[in-house]
Amino acid sequence: MKIEHFKSINDYHTLANLPKTEHPLVSLIEYSKVDYQMEDGETLTWIQDYYCIALKRDIEVKLMYGQQEYDFDEGLMSFFSPKQVLSMQVTKQPNLKPSGYMLLIHPDFLWNTPLAKSIKKYKFLGYDVNEALFLSEKEEKLITNIMQNIQQEYHANIDKFSQSIIISQVELLLNYAERFYQRQFITRKISNHQILEQLEVCLTNYFNDDDLTVKGLPTVQYISEQLNISSNYLSSLLKSLTGQSTQQHIHEKLIEKAKEKLSTTNLSVSEIAYQLGFEHSQSFSRLFKSKAKLSPLEFRASFN
Repeated sequence: MKIEHFKSINDYHTLANLPKTEHPLVSLIEYSKVDYQMEDGETLTWIQDYYCIALKRDIEVKLMYGQQEYDFDEGLMSFFSPKQVLSMQVTKQPNLKPSGYMLLIHPDFLWNTPLAKSIKKYKFLGYDVNEALFLSEKEEKLITNIMQNIQQEYHANIDKFSQSIIISQVELLLNYAERFYQRQFITRKISNHQILEQLEVCLTNYFNDDDLTVKGLPTVQYISEQLNISSNYLSSLLKSLTGQSTQQHIHEKLIEKAKEKLSTTNLSVSEIAYQLGFEHSQSFSRLFKSKAKLSPLEFRASFN
């Protein structure tokens, strides 16, 4: 598989048959002007060296982000970071008129600004969120206005204030996006609660397996792969719905299984620790006491 490498924003302009960029490090693109000149069903895979924040409607592509299909059909906003693999398949549909904007920002534009460091806190910019952001009409208008403010600023004569003004608008946009994603975690209850149910089944099956001594404790990465979503997205979702991370859910199920063995078997603490995938019983005992507020032996004694 050939992977293209777009090192500059102007590389994307060339792909999309757009005029050269007005600013080498920032560009706001209208989707209605994009023309990939690709055949229906044709696929392009690439790595880009810039951030992309997109607000779109009726875009004729299917998108893979990393190893996952991006929920790109219903939501309006999507976010992509530099140095990550994207794959786009054109699915041309008659009568669709694409609209919206794509904001491209090269990391060099952020140098010597606080956002150069703080941009990493926005988890939705990585593989961490594999679904697009849904917006109300009011929210869409707000985001569009911010994007257009950025465009107006680099359209104007560049001066010593331009960078800081654009950076402040980008940061405002990211903060609103973070707010809207938190709302989305809460409001999309049906699909989110299905993930909770799937998590419960996954953990129950894992800890009921007799091969724990070989497999060891489940990792956050393993659980997220079983649920077919990224680890950071899963933890963000669980934090929003339950107040606990994926690791805390794993520990809860582990302690539940340990309590069952302590109260219904005569196995020693070391044997139980070994069966639950611990190499050292001391590690199991420390974790158990931190969660149950009793040592394994104290918990067992409470049943006698």
